[in-house]
Amino acid sequence: MSIHPRHIQLMDTTLRDGEQTQGVSYSPDEKVNIAKTLLQSLRVDRIEVASAGVSEGEKKAVKRINDWAREEGFDGCVEVLGFVNHTKSVDWILETGGSVINLLTKGSEKHCRDQLGKTLEQHTSDILKTVDYALTKGLTVNVYLEDWSNGYADNRNYVFGLMDNLQRSGISHFMLPDTLGVMSPDEVYSSLHDMCTRYPELQFDFHPHNDYGLATANVLAAVRAGISSIHCTINCLGERAGNASLAQVTVVLRDKMNMTLSIDESHLVRTSNMIENFSGKRIAANTPITGADVFTQTAGIHADGDQKGDLYKSKLVPERFSRITSYALGKMSGKASLKKNLELLELELSAENQKKVLAKIVQLGDSKQTITTDDLPFIIADVLESKNYHHIKLLNCSITSGFNLEATVSVRVEVKGEKHIASGSGNGGFDAFIDAINKVMKLHDYTLPALLDYEVRIPKGGHTNALTECVISWDCEQTTRRTRGVHSNQVFAAVLATLRLINIELHEISQNK
Repeated sequence: MSIHPRHIQLMDTTLRDGEQTQGVSYSPDEKVNIAKTLLQSLRVDRIEVASAGVSEGEKKAVKRINDWAREEGFDGCVEVLGFVNHTKSVDWILETGGSVINLLTKGSEKHCRDQLGKTLEQHTSDILKTVDYALTKGLTVNVYLEDWSNGYADNRNYVFGLMDNLQRSGISHFMLPDTLGVMSPDEVYSSLHDMCTRYPELQFDFHPHNDYGLATANVLAAVRAGISSIHCTINCLGERAGNASLAQVTVVLRDKMNMTLSIDESHLVRTSNMIENFSGKRIAANTPITGADVFTQTAGIHADGDQKGDLYKSKLVPERFSRITSYALGKMSGKASLKKNLELLELELSAENQKKVLAKIVQLGDSKQTITTDDLPFIIADVLESKNYHHIKLLNCSITSGFNLEATVSVRVEVKGEKHIASGSGNGGFDAFIDAINKVMKLHDYTLPALLDYEVRIPKGGHTNALTECVISWDCEQTTRRTRGVHSNQVFAAVLATLRLINIELHEISQNK
Protein backbone atom coordinates (compact mmCIF):
# COMPACT_ATOMS: atom_id res chain seq x y z
CA MET A 1 0.00 0.00 0.00
CA SER A 2 1.98 2.99 -1.23
CA ILE A 3 0.45 6.43 -1.82
CA HIS A 4 1.92 9.85 -2.50
CA PRO A 5 4.18 10.66 0.46
CA ARG A 6 3.24 13.44 2.82
CA HIS A 7 4.25 14.37 6.35
CA ILE A 8 2.22 12.73 9.09
CA GLN A 9 2.23 14.44 12.45
CA LEU A 10 2.28 12.16 15.52
CA MET A 11 0.86 13.35 18.82
CA ASP A 12 1.87 11.21 21.81
CA THR A 13 -0.60 11.04 24.69
CA THR A 14 1.23 8.59 26.97
CA LEU A 15 1.26 11.16 29.76
CA ARG A 16 -2.49 11.85 29.56
CA ASP A 17 -4.49 9.06 27.93
CA GLY A 18 -1.78 6.51 28.72
CA GLU A 19 -2.06 7.33 32.41
CA GLN A 20 -5.64 6.05 32.28
CA THR A 21 -4.15 2.55 32.12
CA GLN A 22 -5.17 0.57 35.18
CA GLY A 23 -2.52 0.99 37.89
CA VAL A 24 -0.42 3.62 36.10
CA SER A 25 0.38 6.93 37.79
CA TYR A 26 3.54 8.87 37.04
CA SER A 27 5.33 11.01 39.60
CA PRO A 28 6.09 14.63 38.64
CA ASP A 29 9.77 13.77 38.03
CA GLU A 30 8.80 10.83 35.82
CA LYS A 31 6.40 13.01 33.82
CA VAL A 32 9.09 15.60 33.18
CA ASN A 33 11.65 13.00 32.09
CA ILE A 34 9.16 11.27 29.78
CA ALA A 35 8.16 14.59 28.20
CA LYS A 36 11.80 15.49 27.55
CA THR A 37 12.50 12.10 25.97
CA LEU A 38 9.42 12.21 23.75
CA LEU A 39 10.15 15.66 22.35
CA GLN A 40 13.94 15.90 22.43
CA SER A 41 15.06 12.33 21.69
CA LEU A 42 12.18 10.53 20.01
CA ARG A 43 11.15 13.75 18.22
CA VAL A 44 7.37 13.39 18.34
CA ASP A 45 5.59 16.45 16.97
CA ARG A 46 3.28 17.08 19.93
CA ILE A 47 2.63 15.63 23.39
CA GLU A 48 -0.50 15.68 25.52
CA VAL A 49 0.65 15.69 29.13
CA ALA A 50 -2.30 15.97 31.53
CA SER A 51 -5.92 16.78 32.23
CA ALA A 52 -6.59 20.24 33.64
CA GLY A 53 -7.47 20.41 37.32
CA VAL A 54 -6.54 16.84 38.25
CA SER A 55 -4.23 17.57 41.20
CA GLU A 56 -1.72 20.03 42.58
CA GLY A 57 1.11 17.60 41.86
CA GLU A 58 -0.05 17.34 38.25
CA LYS A 59 -0.11 21.10 37.99
CA LYS A 60 3.49 21.42 39.20
CA ALA A 61 4.64 18.73 36.76
CA VAL A 62 2.93 20.46 33.81
CA LYS A 63 4.49 23.78 34.79
CA ARG A 64 7.96 22.20 34.84
CA ILE A 65 7.35 20.65 31.42
CA ASN A 66 6.11 23.93 29.96
CA ASP A 67 9.06 25.89 31.41
CA TRP A 68 11.52 23.38 29.91
CA ALA A 69 9.68 23.31 26.54
CA ARG A 70 9.93 27.09 26.18
CA GLU A 71 13.65 27.09 27.00
CA GLU A 72 14.38 24.28 24.51
CA GLY A 73 12.29 25.57 21.62
CA PHE A 74 9.29 23.23 22.02
CA ASP A 75 6.75 25.90 22.92
CA GLY A 76 3.38 25.00 21.40
CA CYS A 77 4.21 21.26 21.38
CA VAL A 78 2.81 20.62 24.87
CA GLU A 79 -0.97 20.19 25.13
CA VAL A 80 -3.38 19.71 28.03
CA LEU A 81 -6.88 18.25 28.02
CA GLY A 82 -9.45 20.80 29.14
CA PHE A 83 -13.18 20.76 29.77
CA VAL A 84 -16.17 22.85 28.74
CA ASN A 85 -16.27 24.89 31.96
CA HIS A 86 -15.72 28.42 30.57
CA THR A 87 -12.75 29.78 32.53
CA LYS A 88 -11.75 26.99 34.91
CA SER A 89 -9.67 24.72 32.65
CA VAL A 90 -8.27 27.65 30.68
CA ASP A 91 -7.07 29.40 33.85
CA TRP A 92 -5.50 26.15 35.14
CA ILE A 93 -3.52 25.79 31.90
CA LEU A 94 -2.49 29.45 31.93
CA GLU A 95 -1.19 29.07 35.49
CA THR A 96 1.11 26.26 34.31
CA GLY A 97 2.47 28.41 31.48
CA GLY A 98 0.69 26.31 28.87
CA SER A 99 -0.23 27.46 25.38
CA VAL A 100 -2.54 24.70 24.02
CA ILE A 101 -5.88 23.39 25.28
CA ASN A 102 -7.49 20.23 23.91
CA LEU A 103 -11.14 20.84 24.72
CA LEU A 104 -13.25 17.74 25.43
CA THR A 105 -16.67 18.05 23.80
CA LYS A 106 -19.42 15.56 23.11
CA GLY A 107 -19.09 14.04 19.66
CA SER A 108 -22.24 11.91 19.90
CA GLU A 109 -25.84 12.92 20.45
CA LYS A 110 -26.22 10.17 23.05
CA HIS A 111 -23.41 11.56 25.21
CA CYS A 112 -24.70 15.11 24.81
CA ARG A 113 -28.25 14.17 25.70
CA ASP A 114 -27.77 11.48 28.34
CA GLN A 115 -24.57 12.61 30.04
CA LEU A 116 -24.95 16.37 29.86
CA GLY A 117 -28.72 16.56 29.58
CA LYS A 118 -28.38 19.22 26.89
CA THR A 119 -29.35 19.86 23.30
CA LEU A 120 -26.86 20.39 20.50
CA GLU A 121 -27.51 24.13 20.61
CA GLN A 122 -26.98 24.36 24.38
CA HIS A 123 -23.76 22.34 24.20
CA THR A 124 -22.52 24.45 21.28
CA SER A 125 -23.15 27.63 23.25
CA ASP A 126 -21.13 26.31 26.21
CA ILE A 127 -18.27 25.23 23.93
CA LEU A 128 -18.06 28.58 22.19
CA LYS A 129 -17.90 30.43 25.52
CA THR A 130 -14.89 28.35 26.56
CA VAL A 131 -13.26 28.60 23.11
CA ASP A 132 -13.69 32.38 22.99
CA TYR A 133 -12.24 32.79 26.48
CA ALA A 134 -9.26 30.58 25.65
CA LEU A 135 -8.56 32.46 22.43
CA THR A 136 -8.69 35.85 24.17
CA LYS A 137 -6.11 34.53 26.64
CA GLY A 138 -3.80 33.57 23.79
CA LEU A 139 -4.24 29.79 23.88
CA THR A 140 -4.33 27.58 20.82
CA VAL A 141 -7.57 25.60 20.91
CA ASN A 142 -8.07 22.05 19.67
CA VAL A 143 -11.33 20.16 20.16
CA TYR A 144 -11.95 16.49 20.90
CA LEU A 145 -15.30 15.15 19.67
CA GLU A 146 -15.61 12.47 22.36
CA ASP A 147 -17.34 9.25 21.20
CA TRP A 148 -17.22 10.58 17.64
CA SER A 149 -17.07 7.06 16.13
CA ASN A 150 -20.38 6.04 17.72
CA GLY A 151 -21.81 9.51 17.15
CA TYR A 152 -21.09 9.32 13.43
CA ALA A 153 -22.55 5.81 13.18
CA ASP A 154 -25.70 6.60 15.21
CA ASN A 155 -26.57 10.12 14.06
CA ARG A 156 -24.10 11.79 11.76
CA ASN A 157 -26.39 14.81 11.42
CA TYR A 158 -25.58 15.63 15.04
CA VAL A 159 -21.86 15.44 14.20
CA PHE A 160 -22.30 17.63 11.11
CA GLY A 161 -24.38 20.09 13.11
CA LEU A 162 -21.67 20.38 15.76
CA MET A 163 -18.99 20.82 13.10
CA ASP A 164 -21.05 23.46 11.28
CA ASN A 165 -21.42 25.39 14.55
CA LEU A 166 -17.70 25.24 15.40
CA GLN A 167 -15.87 25.34 12.07
CA ARG A 168 -15.32 29.11 12.00
CA SER A 169 -14.65 29.63 15.70
CA GLY A 170 -10.84 29.62 15.55
CA ILE A 171 -10.27 25.97 16.46
CA SER A 172 -6.96 24.60 15.13
CA HIS A 173 -7.47 20.81 15.23
CA PHE A 174 -10.69 18.83 15.31
CA MET A 175 -9.70 15.55 16.97
CA LEU A 176 -11.86 12.56 16.08
CA PRO A 177 -11.55 9.69 18.57
CA ASP A 178 -12.67 6.12 18.22
CA THR A 179 -13.24 6.33 21.97
CA LEU A 180 -14.29 2.72 22.51
CA GLY A 181 -12.17 1.23 19.74
CA VAL A 182 -15.20 -0.06 17.82
CA MET A 183 -14.29 0.79 14.23
CA SER A 184 -12.91 -1.42 11.45
CA PRO A 185 -10.51 -0.08 8.81
CA ASP A 186 -13.31 0.16 6.23
CA GLU A 187 -15.46 2.15 8.65
CA VAL A 188 -12.54 4.41 9.51
CA TYR A 189 -11.82 5.12 5.86
CA SER A 190 -15.41 5.84 4.81
CA SER A 191 -16.25 8.07 7.81
CA LEU A 192 -12.99 10.04 7.82
CA HIS A 193 -13.04 10.46 4.06
CA ASP A 194 -16.53 11.88 4.46
CA MET A 195 -15.37 14.30 7.18
CA CYS A 196 -12.34 15.44 5.16
CA THR A 197 -14.44 15.91 2.02
CA ARG A 198 -17.19 17.86 3.80
CA TYR A 199 -14.75 20.13 5.63
CA PRO A 200 -11.67 20.38 3.37
CA GLU A 201 -10.34 23.52 5.06
CA LEU A 202 -10.26 21.99 8.53
CA GLN A 203 -7.42 20.07 10.21
CA PHE A 204 -8.53 16.66 11.55
CA ASP A 205 -6.69 14.33 13.95
CA PHE A 206 -7.52 10.65 14.42
CA HIS A 207 -7.36 9.17 17.92
CA PRO A 208 -7.69 5.35 17.76
CA HIS A 209 -8.14 2.78 20.54
CA ASN A 210 -7.20 -0.88 20.30
CA ASP A 211 -10.16 -2.80 21.73
CA TYR A 212 -10.45 -5.02 18.65
CA GLY A 213 -6.70 -5.07 18.03
CA LEU A 214 -7.24 -2.88 14.96
CA ALA A 215 -5.65 0.40 16.07
CA THR A 216 -2.63 0.27 13.73
CA ALA A 217 -4.71 -0.96 10.79
CA ASN A 218 -7.18 1.85 11.47
CA VAL A 219 -4.34 4.38 11.37
CA LEU A 220 -3.46 3.24 7.84
CA ALA A 221 -7.09 3.65 6.80
CA ALA A 222 -7.23 7.11 8.38
CA VAL A 223 -4.12 8.30 6.55
CA ARG A 224 -5.45 6.88 3.29
CA ALA A 225 -8.64 8.87 3.92
CA GLY A 226 -6.67 12.12 4.19
CA ILE A 227 -5.83 12.44 7.90
CA SER A 228 -2.39 13.92 8.62
CA SER A 229 -2.33 13.90 12.44
CA ILE A 230 -2.42 10.67 14.46
CA HIS A 231 -2.54 10.13 18.23
CA CYS A 232 -0.50 7.30 19.79
CA THR A 233 1.01 6.13 23.06
CA ILE A 234 4.21 4.33 23.95
CA ASN A 235 3.69 0.57 24.51
CA CYS A 236 -0.04 0.83 23.65
CA LEU A 237 -0.81 2.30 27.07
CA GLY A 238 -4.36 3.55 27.55
CA GLU A 239 -7.70 2.60 28.99
CA ARG A 240 -8.95 -0.99 28.48
CA ALA A 241 -6.93 -2.45 25.55
CA GLY A 242 -5.00 0.80 25.14
CA ASN A 243 -4.21 3.13 22.26
CA ALA A 244 -2.29 2.74 19.01
CA SER A 245 1.41 1.94 19.52
CA LEU A 246 3.65 4.79 18.44
CA ALA A 247 6.43 2.37 17.46
CA GLN A 248 4.15 0.25 15.26
CA VAL A 249 2.46 3.27 13.71
CA THR A 250 5.84 4.80 12.90
CA VAL A 251 7.26 1.84 11.00
CA VAL A 252 3.98 0.97 9.27
CA LEU A 253 3.47 4.50 7.95
CA ARG A 254 7.06 4.65 6.74
CA ASP A 255 7.36 1.17 5.28
CA LYS A 256 3.83 0.52 4.00
CA MET A 257 2.64 4.01 3.01
CA ASN A 258 5.88 5.85 2.28
CA MET A 259 4.95 8.68 4.65
CA THR A 260 7.50 11.05 6.17
CA LEU A 261 7.60 11.47 9.95
CA SER A 262 9.71 13.33 12.49
CA ILE A 263 10.34 10.26 14.67
CA ASP A 264 13.92 9.15 15.41
CA GLU A 265 13.52 5.37 15.31
CA SER A 266 16.80 4.75 17.11
CA HIS A 267 15.15 5.93 20.34
CA LEU A 268 11.98 3.79 20.12
CA VAL A 269 13.30 0.90 22.22
CA ARG A 270 14.94 3.10 24.85
CA THR A 271 11.74 5.09 25.24
CA SER A 272 9.72 1.89 25.47
CA ASN A 273 12.03 0.64 28.22
CA MET A 274 11.67 3.90 30.12
CA ILE A 275 7.88 3.71 30.00
CA GLU A 276 8.01 0.08 31.14
CA ASN A 277 10.05 1.08 34.17
CA PHE A 278 7.99 4.13 35.10
CA SER A 279 4.56 2.59 34.45
CA GLY A 280 5.28 -0.87 35.86
CA LYS A 281 3.57 -2.35 32.79
CA ARG A 282 5.78 -4.86 30.97
CA ILE A 283 5.34 -5.49 27.27
CA ALA A 284 5.26 -8.99 25.81
CA ALA A 285 8.56 -10.37 24.51
CA ASN A 286 7.01 -10.73 21.03
CA THR A 287 5.71 -7.13 20.86
CA PRO A 288 6.51 -5.78 17.36
CA ILE A 289 9.59 -3.53 17.16
CA THR A 290 10.24 -3.17 20.90
CA GLY A 291 9.76 -6.72 22.28
CA ALA A 292 12.79 -8.56 23.66
CA ASP A 293 12.50 -11.48 21.22
CA VAL A 294 11.44 -9.89 17.93
CA PHE A 295 14.95 -9.84 16.45
CA THR A 296 15.87 -13.32 17.65
CA GLN A 297 16.08 -16.21 15.20
CA THR A 298 15.32 -19.51 16.93
CA ALA A 299 15.18 -22.12 14.18
CA GLY A 300 18.51 -23.33 12.87
CA ILE A 301 17.28 -23.15 9.26
CA HIS A 302 16.71 -19.40 9.66
CA ALA A 303 20.22 -18.86 10.99
CA ASP A 304 21.52 -20.91 8.06
CA GLY A 305 19.56 -18.75 5.62
CA ASP A 306 20.96 -15.55 7.11
CA GLN A 307 24.46 -17.03 7.01
CA LYS A 308 24.06 -17.73 3.29
CA GLY A 309 22.66 -14.37 2.26
CA ASP A 310 20.23 -12.71 4.70
CA LEU A 311 17.41 -14.88 3.41
CA TYR A 312 15.21 -14.27 6.45
CA LYS A 313 15.50 -10.49 6.75
CA SER A 314 13.03 -7.74 5.85
CA LYS A 315 12.90 -3.94 6.08
CA LEU A 316 12.55 -4.39 9.83
CA VAL A 317 16.25 -4.80 10.38
CA PRO A 318 17.19 -4.36 14.04
CA GLU A 319 19.87 -1.77 13.28
CA ARG A 320 17.07 0.72 12.52
CA PHE A 321 16.17 0.60 16.18
CA SER A 322 19.68 0.41 17.67
CA ARG A 323 19.34 -3.34 18.10
CA ILE A 324 21.05 -6.44 16.70
CA THR A 325 19.88 -9.81 15.43
CA SER A 326 20.47 -12.61 17.92
CA TYR A 327 20.36 -16.33 17.31
CA ALA A 328 18.73 -18.34 20.06
CA LEU A 329 20.44 -21.47 21.27
CA GLY A 330 18.34 -24.44 22.28
CA LYS A 331 16.92 -27.71 21.07
CA MET A 332 16.06 -26.20 17.66
CA SER A 333 19.57 -24.85 17.08
CA GLY A 334 21.71 -25.81 14.13
CA LYS A 335 25.34 -25.30 13.15
CA ALA A 336 24.61 -21.84 11.77
CA SER A 337 23.01 -20.70 15.07
CA LEU A 338 26.10 -21.73 16.97
CA LYS A 339 28.43 -20.17 14.39
CA LYS A 340 26.61 -16.81 14.59
CA ASN A 341 26.99 -16.75 18.37
CA LEU A 342 30.65 -17.76 18.21
CA GLU A 343 31.26 -14.88 15.77
CA LEU A 344 29.58 -12.48 18.21
CA LEU A 345 31.89 -13.69 21.00
CA GLU A 346 34.91 -13.73 18.64
CA LEU A 347 35.54 -17.39 19.47
CA GLU A 348 36.74 -20.18 17.21
CA LEU A 349 36.17 -23.90 17.69
CA SER A 350 37.15 -26.88 15.59
CA ALA A 351 34.40 -28.64 13.67
CA GLU A 352 34.58 -31.54 16.12
CA ASN A 353 34.26 -29.29 19.17
CA GLN A 354 31.44 -27.32 17.52
CA LYS A 355 29.63 -30.62 17.13
CA LYS A 356 30.12 -31.44 20.81
CA VAL A 357 29.01 -27.98 21.96
CA LEU A 358 25.94 -28.10 19.73
CA ALA A 359 24.98 -31.51 21.15
CA LYS A 360 25.25 -30.06 24.67
CA ILE A 361 23.15 -27.06 23.68
CA VAL A 362 20.40 -29.27 22.29
CA GLN A 363 20.52 -31.41 25.43
CA LEU A 364 20.22 -28.35 27.69
CA GLY A 365 17.51 -26.92 25.46
CA ASP A 366 15.24 -29.82 26.42
CA SER A 367 15.21 -28.59 30.02
CA LYS A 368 15.77 -24.86 29.49
CA GLN A 369 13.76 -22.91 26.96
CA THR A 370 16.44 -20.46 25.83
CA ILE A 371 20.21 -20.41 26.12
CA THR A 372 21.76 -16.98 25.64
CA THR A 373 25.05 -15.95 24.11
CA ASP A 374 26.21 -15.15 27.65
CA ASP A 375 25.64 -18.80 28.59
CA LEU A 376 27.81 -20.07 25.75
CA PRO A 377 31.28 -19.66 27.36
CA PHE A 378 30.09 -21.81 30.28
CA ILE A 379 28.94 -24.54 27.92
CA ILE A 380 32.12 -24.42 25.87
CA ALA A 381 34.34 -24.67 28.94
CA ASP A 382 32.23 -27.51 30.26
CA VAL A 383 32.43 -29.45 26.99
CA LEU A 384 36.12 -28.87 26.36
CA GLU A 385 37.04 -30.03 29.86
CA SER A 386 34.82 -33.08 29.59
CA LYS A 387 36.31 -36.54 29.24
CA ASN A 388 33.94 -39.20 27.97
CA TYR A 389 34.21 -41.36 31.07
CA HIS A 390 31.04 -43.19 32.04
CA HIS A 391 32.06 -45.16 35.11
CA ILE A 392 29.18 -43.50 36.96
CA LYS A 393 25.94 -42.30 35.40
CA LEU A 394 23.15 -40.39 37.14
CA LEU A 395 19.85 -42.00 36.15
CA ASN A 396 17.45 -40.11 38.42
CA CYS A 397 17.78 -37.59 41.21
CA SER A 398 15.10 -35.96 43.37
CA ILE A 399 16.08 -33.22 45.82
CA THR A 400 13.68 -31.79 48.41
CA SER A 401 14.57 -28.84 50.59
CA GLY A 402 12.68 -26.25 52.59
CA PHE A 403 13.18 -23.29 54.91
CA ASN A 404 14.28 -24.49 58.36
CA LEU A 405 13.94 -28.10 57.17
CA GLU A 406 16.60 -30.70 56.51
CA ALA A 407 17.11 -31.42 52.81
CA THR A 408 16.60 -34.94 51.50
CA VAL A 409 17.79 -36.65 48.33
CA SER A 410 16.85 -39.81 46.47
CA VAL A 411 19.22 -40.96 43.73
CA ARG A 412 19.43 -43.79 41.24
CA VAL A 413 22.86 -44.26 39.68
CA GLU A 414 24.75 -46.78 37.62
CA VAL A 415 28.34 -47.51 38.68
CA LYS A 416 30.42 -49.74 36.39
CA GLY A 417 27.22 -51.24 34.97
CA GLU A 418 25.67 -51.87 38.39
CA LYS A 419 22.53 -49.91 39.38
CA HIS A 420 22.06 -48.52 42.87
CA ILE A 421 19.35 -46.60 44.73
CA ALA A 422 20.24 -44.48 47.75
CA SER A 423 18.87 -41.68 49.84
CA GLY A 424 20.59 -39.01 51.88
CA SER A 425 19.94 -35.99 54.05
CA GLY A 426 21.89 -32.91 54.92
CA ASN A 427 22.14 -29.18 55.41
CA GLY A 428 20.95 -28.26 51.93
CA GLY A 429 20.37 -30.11 48.68
CA PHE A 430 24.03 -30.56 47.72
CA ASP A 431 25.04 -31.78 51.17
CA ALA A 432 22.21 -34.32 51.03
CA PHE A 433 23.39 -35.48 47.59
CA ILE A 434 26.95 -36.00 48.90
CA ASP A 435 25.53 -38.08 51.75
CA ALA A 436 23.60 -40.30 49.30
CA ILE A 437 26.37 -40.67 46.72
CA ASN A 438 28.94 -41.58 49.38
CA LYS A 439 26.68 -44.42 50.50
CA VAL A 440 26.73 -45.77 46.94
CA MET A 441 30.44 -45.25 46.35
CA LYS A 442 31.36 -46.92 49.65
CA LEU A 443 30.19 -50.16 48.00
CA HIS A 444 32.91 -49.59 45.39
CA ASP A 445 35.64 -48.68 47.89
CA TYR A 446 35.62 -45.02 47.00
CA THR A 447 35.00 -41.94 49.13
CA LEU A 448 34.71 -38.39 47.80
CA PRO A 449 37.58 -36.10 48.81
CA ALA A 450 36.97 -33.00 50.90
CA LEU A 451 35.90 -29.73 49.29
CA LEU A 452 38.41 -26.89 49.25
CA ASP A 453 36.32 -24.34 47.37
CA TYR A 454 32.86 -24.10 45.85
CA GLU A 455 32.01 -21.34 43.41
CA VAL A 456 28.69 -20.66 41.66
CA ARG A 457 28.39 -18.15 38.82
CA ILE A 458 25.86 -16.99 36.27
CA PRO A 459 26.82 -15.04 33.11
CA LYS A 460 27.42 -11.30 33.42
CA GLY A 461 24.12 -9.54 33.06
CA GLY A 462 22.41 -12.92 33.33
CA HIS A 463 18.82 -13.39 34.38
CA THR A 464 17.36 -15.66 37.01
CA ASN A 465 16.80 -18.33 34.36
CA ALA A 466 20.41 -18.19 33.13
CA LEU A 467 22.65 -21.23 33.10
CA THR A 468 24.62 -21.75 36.30
CA GLU A 469 28.26 -22.75 36.35
CA CYS A 470 29.51 -24.50 39.49
CA VAL A 471 33.27 -24.94 39.91
CA ILE A 472 34.41 -27.13 42.83
CA SER A 473 37.97 -27.50 44.08
CA TRP A 474 38.69 -30.88 45.69
CA ASP A 475 41.50 -31.94 48.06
CA CYS A 476 42.80 -34.99 46.21
CA GLU A 477 45.77 -36.02 48.41
CA GLN A 478 48.85 -34.67 46.58
CA THR A 479 46.94 -32.34 44.26
CA THR A 480 43.96 -30.04 43.99
CA ARG A 481 41.40 -30.91 41.33
CA ARG A 482 38.83 -28.52 39.91
CA THR A 483 35.72 -29.79 38.17
CA ARG A 484 32.83 -27.88 36.75
CA GLY A 485 29.18 -28.53 36.05
CA VAL A 486 26.72 -26.46 34.02
CA HIS A 487 22.96 -26.58 34.54
CA SER A 488 20.04 -24.19 34.85
CA ASN A 489 19.62 -25.39 38.48
CA GLN A 490 22.62 -24.51 40.62
CA VAL A 491 22.34 -27.62 42.84
CA PHE A 492 22.38 -29.89 39.80
CA ALA A 493 25.34 -27.93 38.42
CA ALA A 494 27.20 -28.94 41.61
CA VAL A 495 25.94 -32.52 41.22
CA LEU A 496 27.35 -32.69 37.69
CA ALA A 497 30.69 -31.27 38.87
CA THR A 498 30.80 -33.98 41.55
CA LEU A 499 30.00 -36.79 39.11
CA ARG A 500 32.75 -35.52 36.83
CA LEU A 501 35.29 -35.84 39.64
CA ILE A 502 34.14 -39.37 40.45
CA ASN A 503 34.45 -40.37 36.79
CA ILE A 504 37.97 -38.95 36.56
CA GLU A 505 39.14 -40.70 39.71
CA LEU A 506 37.50 -44.03 38.90
CA HIS A 507 39.15 -43.87 35.47
CA GLU A 508 42.55 -43.31 37.06
CA ILE A 509 41.99 -46.20 39.49
CA SER A 510 41.08 -48.52 36.61
CA GLN A 511 44.14 -47.39 34.64
CA ASN A 512 46.46 -48.03 37.60
CA LYS A 513 45.06 -51.49 38.06
